[in-house]
Amino acid sequence: MFVLVEMVVTVRIPPWCFHRQLNEAVAEELNKKLANKVVYNVGLCICLYDITKLEDSYIFPGDGASHTKVHFRFVVFHPFLEEILVGKIKYCSQEGVHVTMGFFDDILIPPESLQQPAKFDEAEQVWLWEYETDEGAHDLYMDQGEEIRFRVTDEVFVDTSPTGPAVAASDNAAQPGQSTAAPAEESTEKKEAPYTLIGTICEPGLGLLSWWNN
Repeated sequence: MFVLVEMVVTVRIPPWCFHRQLNEAVAEELNKKLANKVVYNVGLCICLYDITKLEDSYIFPGDGASHTKVHFRFVVFHPFLEEILVGKIKYCSQEGVHVTMGFFDDILIPPESLQQPAKFDEAEQVWLWEYETDEGAHDLYMDQGEEIRFRVTDEVFVDTSPTGPAVAASDNAAQPGQSTAAPAEESTEKKEAPYTLIGTICEPGLGLLSWWNN
């Protein structure tokens, strides 16, 4: 679930931090830069583990800060495929069951990966499993906050780096007094998560069947 990733970056230390030990200043800057952020194709960075090498520091013309190339290891959340994890149901939607682990929320279990037969209750906005017993079928609801065990089957990284403004092709210039802004529904795009885990359910919820058996 957690891995150590070796990285190399150039860290800028401002002049007002020169009185501090270089290792301490560098460690603070690395955590500011990376902690709780997703690195593309790497995972969710948690915290600095250690610094393995500090190269020479340089001060460039026009900038009073020092620039140091740093080799270090960072603790990263990046589960391997087929790993089994435990989380809690955050909410349900037509897309499936959305799971949180407290520090990471972008986990989706699609409908086809739920215990079958499953159906979505539009009124309650929850998925339910039609659990078969000798007495007939019983609906076991996957309620918000229910603990759930799932297997990681896929991961999706999305490059969310800033891009330039979209240029709309138009043959006619805007008339005086005419707005050139894009319509609200066109300019507003759905924000994509930079890192999403796709899973399949292992159990409907660690408390569902025990609740039914009692």
